[in-house]
Amino acid sequence: MINQQGQVLELLLSGQFICQVSDEEAYRYLQNTAHQSAIEAQLNVMNRTLATAAEGEVFYCAYQVLGDSERKVLTSQFQDVSSHLMPLVEWLLLVQEANGSDMLLTQGASIRLNEFQTIVEDTPAFSEQIAKIARYAMFGSKSNELDAQLKQVFKRLVELGYLIKPNPDKQIYLATGKVDYLFDVIKFIDETETLSLAERAEEAISQTSLI
Repeated sequence: MINQQGQVLELLLSGQFICQVSDEEAYRYLQNTAHQSAIEAQLNVMNRTLATAAEGEVFYCAYQVLGDSERKVLTSQFQDVSSHLMPLVEWLLLVQEANGSDMLLTQGASIRLNEFQTIVEDTPAFSEQIAKIARYAMFGSKSNELDAQLKQVFKRLVELGYLIKPNPDKQIYLATGKVDYLFDVIKFIDETETLSLAERAEEAISQTSLI
């Protein structure tokens, strides 16, 4: 049976982002500096390193040294992240407006889908916005029905790791640390807007952050 260190390694190598919300047990494991060192040593064997985002609240796996093949993968990953930014930002802003809050969604914040849907249904501008968001390629909804559009958006956000649904019987979602990671990416792209895609990717990995 695989031990906890092996389980955490598998999560990191599969591209998961570990935070207190997404996997509290793995997150607590990585809070221990000795455990971090052990994980780092294992990752280094595979040219990986343990990286963090959101001021150390999110752990994930990054490349340790860049060769030609790693650069190709990194550039592709960065392109994927960049292509998701617009629909994700529009969704985050919609949630903020619907909640009547000055604060953007962050790790641990909850969204009650039924309440959110009621607000969107009662506000034509919100309904139009969710229809637009749902049609983005990353969500891929082809439905004209608001209920189906919302369900598809939330389903994809869970699949992509931005939300979790702790109880399958309740329509309550929690934001994970990957949302905070997204804000780090946005800040990084804003700070490096004059660089090419490949240069941004290399700059990101040189900081052992973001990708």
